[in-house]
Amino acid sequence: MVAKPELKKLHFGDGRRAAIVSEEMMVTMQPLVPGSMLPLVARPAVAGVDVVAWAKKHRDVIHANLLQCGAILFRGFELRGPGAFAEFIQATADGGLLAYTNRSTPRTEIGGNIYTATEYPANQVIPLHNENSYQSSWPLKIYFFCVTAPKQGGATPLANSRRVFERIPPQIREEFAKRGVMYVRNYGDRLDLSWQQVFQTTDQSQVEAFCRREGLEFEWKDGNRLRTRQTCQGIASHPDTGELVWFNQAHLFHVSSLAPDIREYLLTEVKEEDLPRHAYYGDGTPIETLSLADIRAAYKKETVTFAWQEGDILLLDNMLTAHGREPFVGPREILVGMAEPRRVGKRSK
Repeated sequence: MVAKPELKKLHFGDGRRAAIVSEEMMVTMQPLVPGSMLPLVARPAVAGVDVVAWAKKHRDVIHANLLQCGAILFRGFELRGPGAFAEFIQATADGGLLAYTNRSTPRTEIGGNIYTATEYPANQVIPLHNENSYQSSWPLKIYFFCVTAPKQGGATPLANSRRVFERIPPQIREEFAKRGVMYVRNYGDRLDLSWQQVFQTTDQSQVEAFCRREGLEFEWKDGNRLRTRQTCQGIASHPDTGELVWFNQAHLFHVSSLAPDIREYLLTEVKEEDLPRHAYYGDGTPIETLSLADIRAAYKKETVTFAWQEGDILLLDNMLTAHGREPFVGPREILVGMAEPRRVGKRSK
């Protein structure tokens, strides 16, 4: 037996006859660009739709579309402020919002585990990546909320991680699947985030407890400096669809991702093992630069972009869709929230 759709009576207040609209019809979903799955756009079909209330009643619809498309852009709803953004996340995700731990970029917490987007200079590109794929745990859902749209640039490019996986040559996929990725980070040389920023504490014992819990090797060096190593997956299987996705940040952590002048400067200042961040195969051997070039090319071929509008909410399945940031001009304020932790077991070496 199929349940009847819930109906809502709309009062126009100008003498026109009231209309009856089903809850299902109050929001439309269509691709932003014909022929592309990224992103699916949800818009109000009538004025005054409470997107938080609608989302609570239609979580199954949102979830099904998210699994198929990987990204849903909620546009045209009257959602204002970080508090309303947090309510939307709680309406569409299981459990509470996640804290940003083991950080790789600078952010500011607005409150209640709502953060600013990465606070890199406006002229810098952030390559496509899946959030926290350099860890043994990550959010399955990640949300972005546009408070202030940039005047120029500043798009959040997207890429289908399933198709990125398919584009990467099979021999490269096999190596990453078999060997995983080792991420090496050095903190305390004023070249990147400090360990106090990354782990959000000044207590070394708390850092050590976190590292043991999350499977990071750690080594304290002279001058209150820290080195960590962690070996994680190169590819992953989505828990709901079973699909294989490209899921690591080797191309982002590897020193070859830096601009040539910055890379040359760093390598004249410190030894390779002392770089702020670097990536190897899981057994510690170097990753071929040609393989990394193929990986970056796969991301480039799958990149799609859209221009932000104030009030936009972008919901991503973090395993199915990678995201990044383009340079911008003028003010840009994008807030971020994460939910639904996913964890895999420690890799054996």
